[in-house]
Amino acid sequence: MNDLFEEQVNHLGESHFLVLFWAAKAEDRTVRYNITNCFDDLKYSGITRTKQNAVAVVDSLSLLRFVDIREEGNRKNIYITTYGAKALESLVLSRTFAPKRSAFLEGP
Repeated sequence: MNDLFEEQVNHLGESHFLVLFWAAKAEDRTVRYNITNCFDDLKYSGITRTKQNAVAVVDSLSLLRFVDIREEGNRKNIYITTYGAKALESLVLSRTFAPKRSAFLEGP
């Protein structure tokens, strides 16, 4: 199982890393992080220009069980799972990607 997990983590891209990072940061601050915030942050970082791309990134992380998506009110909020935290830790330790600012969490 460890080989499969490592293979999955090794195929994550920068956008996946950032969503995991921002979701973890939001939970640490007890703030709800949703798909709209995610799209705005990815757009602000110059990674995507479409909401469909942001949704695809979040959906892929959800399918891997790295995040949970919960419909709360009229928002789809993103929560990092234990597996997502382990994946994030692995990516941080490998220094494959660098964290970027979240416009939602830290302001522009």
